[in-house]
Amino acid sequence: MKTKSYVYGQWVEGQGPGTAVSHAVTGEVVASTGSEGIDFARLLKYGRDVGGAALRELTLHQRANLLKSLGKYLLSKKDLFYTVSAATGATKTDSWVDIEGGISTLFSYSGIGRREFSNEKFIVEGAPEKLSAKGTFAARHILVSKRGVSVHINAFNFPCWGMLEKIAPSLVAGVPVVVKPATNSAYLTEAMVREIVESGILPEGSIQLICGRTGDLFEHLNEQDVVTFTGSASTGQMLRAHPNIIAKSIPFNMEADSLNCSILGESVALEEPEFDLFIKEITREMTTKAGQKCTAIRRIIVPTDKVAAVTEALKKRLAKTTMGDPAEEGVRMGPLLGAQQKADVHANVMALAEHCDLLIGGDDNFELVGKRAIKDAFYPPTLLLCKNPLQTDAPHCIEAFGPVSTIMPYEGFEQAIEIASKGQGSLVGSLFTYNDAEASNIILGCAPWHGRMLVINRDCCDESTGHGSPLPTLVHGGPGRAGGGEELGGGRAVKHYMQRTSIQGSPTTLMAITREYMAGAKTTSDDIHPFKKYFEDLQIGESLTTHRRTVTEADIVNFGCLSGDHFYAHFDELAAVDSFFGKRVAHGYFVISAAAGMFVEPSPGPVLANYGLENLRFIEPVGIGDTIQVKITAKKKISKDKRPEEKQATGVVVWDVEVFNQLGDIVALYDILTLVVRKEG
Repeated sequence: MKTKSYVYGQWVEGQGPGTAVSHAVTGEVVASTGSEGIDFARLLKYGRDVGGAALRELTLHQRANLLKSLGKYLLSKKDLFYTVSAATGATKTDSWVDIEGGISTLFSYSGIGRREFSNEKFIVEGAPEKLSAKGTFAARHILVSKRGVSVHINAFNFPCWGMLEKIAPSLVAGVPVVVKPATNSAYLTEAMVREIVESGILPEGSIQLICGRTGDLFEHLNEQDVVTFTGSASTGQMLRAHPNIIAKSIPFNMEADSLNCSILGESVALEEPEFDLFIKEITREMTTKAGQKCTAIRRIIVPTDKVAAVTEALKKRLAKTTMGDPAEEGVRMGPLLGAQQKADVHANVMALAEHCDLLIGGDDNFELVGKRAIKDAFYPPTLLLCKNPLQTDAPHCIEAFGPVSTIMPYEGFEQAIEIASKGQGSLVGSLFTYNDAEASNIILGCAPWHGRMLVINRDCCDESTGHGSPLPTLVHGGPGRAGGGEELGGGRAVKHYMQRTSIQGSPTTLMAITREYMAGAKTTSDDIHPFKKYFEDLQIGESLTTHRRTVTEADIVNFGCLSGDHFYAHFDELAAVDSFFGKRVAHGYFVISAAAGMFVEPSPGPVLANYGLENLRFIEPVGIGDTIQVKITAKKKISKDKRPEEKQATGVVVWDVEVFNQLGDIVALYDILTLVVRKEG
């Protein structure tokens, strides 16, 4: 089978014989991959002009909904992907992480896009910035979709997840993607892209696929394009130094394989749960995907007095790892992706063995389960011991990208931090301890060298996602050797594909651009109470100023009795005089309760419910005899998708609320959110 690329709206077979790709278990050729003959300049132009234009016509919520639909569709095709994945040597569990774990990223980013951002084609970021004394000149920050494409160069170990984790935030951002999988597992990525194209869910041009080399692609990139890379540090550094990347300051997000560590706390006794959890986690990270994970534990940092116990426990547990054909029952670890990968791993193990003691593995002295399995791509769990980790750089810079890890002793948490930092930057580190003081010292000391750190103990182990599981909502990246990028990270990943721009002008002009009211902008009003208007009829900047109300001692007493709040500043005349306020004052929550009574229109109407309250600040105290008044202004509107079980289509209206006293001084500021009926739907 010859893989094809999907470019400029069509499937294209590369010219020439291509590169042969073998079945990881049997060694049989299963595919050939090549991209010769593809017009990369045309490919990029097609993505920008066709895919980009179509995506930018959609709001962030609409783009997010596409991901949700796509996730559902791909799940319905998962059996196909599992069948194809078997050729990579992955076990069912390994494939689950890649296939269903990858698809779950689509659902995660669908939720992030609809939850964190407004239903607009752009993002308004942060609060307004006041730039002048009188408030007539201000600024906002916005993010808009870049007008280019995002090129995703992925590693071989996760052909599905590696693609989906990148395309999800890019598509929410409104930027079309060009996927370039690793050659030796491109056939699985191609199978998934075929289904994505077949689904018809994404606008044409949203996704293109290159199965083979990138040719002169980098030479045609421009200032609006973005490149993300996952793979070896050396390859990533070479690509990042491409003259066109440098000349045009093209964003290049790099996530490189790193020498991640796991630390056993000095406080952990051998009989405690944390010791067993530590051994289990290391074993799992060494054998899952046959250790072919950028987040795998390569360095095992252990208190000197526990090295012998850790060594014996790991030997015993790793000895139970059954290797062979993943199609056979009972097989727990499959092969590396191919014979070349095995040769690379072995060469690095031998390089490590020059500086470390080889404890187990590192040879072909093992048995395989399954008649189809040949040893060409299999490598056994391999454990080394570096007795003096501070006196050699080898285990901190040589990575055997397979089921290989090195034990390193330490004395004192400062030394553990020093050993961890010798990795020169890692994607992830983990610590096993039940001592929170120890956890604080080690985590804060190691944090500058890690993109993600987790502490595992008996309290969280049952629900922990584990050392090697990147999550869409958390940063996936790391400093130094790890590449210095942030591949995931919730809404931050979406913003990576957008241009942040500060805009300056009058509050009224900024309101018109951002579609959000801000203090100082001109407001409008009419004879109809805003709570009597449907979602579509409300205008940003529409305002209501209420009648006035004088606060009495009876108000304070009654609210105190109702709420049970008898704080001295409300009830003790003598103590209140000596207090911060200098007098008895009304409860802050009475003020906002009274405000609600003043601006709410009580009869039935389009406003269904109070949806929440945000950003509450009490500015000035309200005393007995003070008179308050309220001004509410429609600040922002967020259209919500109508669910099948809902009777009415709705949207959320965010109202800016100002409560001021008889002197015109603001006494309280906050936003309230109301659920309002939409006419449509």
